[in-house]
Amino acid sequence: MLLTATAAVPSAQAGPEPKAPKEFVALSSVDRTIIQEMRYTTVHNFVGERVDGYRQPLCILTRPAAEALHRAQRRLLARGYSLKVYDCYRPQRAVDHFVRWAKDLADERMKKEFYPLVDKSRLFADGYIAEKSGHSRGSTVDVTIVRLPAAPTRPYLPGEKLVACSAPRSERFPDSSVDMGTGFDCFDTLSHTDDPRIQGAQRANRQLLKGTLAEQGFVNLPEEWWHFTFKPEPFPSTFFDFPVARRSVAGH
Repeated sequence: MLLTATAAVPSAQAGPEPKAPKEFVALSSVDRTIIQEMRYTTVHNFVGERVDGYRQPLCILTRPAAEALHRAQRRLLARGYSLKVYDCYRPQRAVDHFVRWAKDLADERMKKEFYPLVDKSRLFADGYIAEKSGHSRGSTVDVTIVRLPAAPTRPYLPGEKLVACSAPRSERFPDSSVDMGTGFDCFDTLSHTDDPRIQGAQRANRQLLKGTLAEQGFVNLPEEWWHFTFKPEPFPSTFFDFPVARRSVAGH
């Protein structure tokens, strides 16, 4: 009887998937012009596979963060640019996936592009991977700028030759972003927003992104030119785990 009772526990706990609180929205319901290139729903990311919890290529954010992005977008559109988001709300199960991957030192399939100069055993110590992410609180976004008219980023072909994310723009994966000096999710000190080696047009592009978002209440993470958190956060200490899917925010 004890074995039977124990086996029944997981199914009893399964239940329906969690939904987003009413304060969360799909970004497209606030601004349809912001480009969405949700990398973790694809295999073109540092893990090399679709990440747990990303059911659909959808940007979900708290409403204040989405509305602030909309205001920033209006300013950029007037200058001939658009925002493009790579990641928005990130479920805790996705962060757990990153942690499992980082502990598997044998899996280096995407190393040559995303962390060519970093030993994988250093990812936790160097701060590239952590067991919690501000993205899971719903007001953090990974974002860049695209010059209009925007050409779509070509599809990544699994198995294609990988080029370091820190290589010159003409050599690395052809993202539609303006030249920020590195690709997105580049585990390298060159990704530090104010790294002194980044000069000229690359530095100006970073400052345009940072300045435009700062005007709307976003704070940049100094180690990642693409990472911004809207302040004050509606959920400053809650890490959510509902999946990235339309039904998570349906009916709001």
